[in-house]
Amino acid sequence: MRLAGKIAVVTGAGGGFGEGIAALFGREGARVVVADLNAAAAGRVAAAIGPTAVAVQGDVSKGPDVQRMVDVAVQQFDGLDIVVNNAGTTHRNGPMLEVDEATFDRVYAVNVKSLYWMAQAAIPVLRRQGRGGSIINIGSTAGIRPRPGLVWYNGTKGAVNTMTHCMAIELAPDNIRVNSVCPVIGATGLLEAFMGQADTPEIRQKFLATIPLGRMSTPADIANACLWLAEDSSAFITGILLPVDGGRTA
Repeated sequence: MRLAGKIAVVTGAGGGFGEGIAALFGREGARVVVADLNAAAAGRVAAAIGPTAVAVQGDVSKGPDVQRMVDVAVQQFDGLDIVVNNAGTTHRNGPMLEVDEATFDRVYAVNVKSLYWMAQAAIPVLRRQGRGGSIINIGSTAGIRPRPGLVWYNGTKGAVNTMTHCMAIELAPDNIRVNSVCPVIGATGLLEAFMGQADTPEIRQKFLATIPLGRMSTPADIANACLWLAEDSSAFITGILLPVDGGRTA
């Protein structure tokens, strides 16, 4: 029970990496706000965790929705200790000039502006409580060692990684730690968009060839990294970008 007594908000927790994170946090003793744009998915994950979880439907690109996620944590569980900014989206892999403005704006709103809204909602609570906290941003190897075809998405993850560094420095006097977990490509709902084509064994092999350990990341891989950054054993760790990538960025 490595998170016994902790209260967490996990965004994009209705599937993929977010579901893995929320489920592991629940098993390790945390009370979890399972936040997702898809209400049914959030409800399914919260029900699987049990009575220590509550589902909240919301769009992380909208300030009032993010505020509600934090408010539910405070009202239902009497506080907040951990925030995982996991919700994200992408444009389809392809030439950068073929991405329309609406898609560009949506990718930046979900991947970048969401951190602004969560900071506005969560940091005052963490400061008021006076016991510090852990903010974990889900970045990407795309923000460390990008490849062509995902130019605007890569830019959002570069922003997440830079914001992680800046937030860590500014919030250190409050003992609020801020770190980024940076996954390599995984078999999530965004997989074909990242690939830019159908998910076939041949196309998968092209991507796997760039990962020294020879496989994609899994929700368990990302959840285990987040667990370490959320628990007290990492109390002196802040401002890091932690690639969970099988050696992709080495």
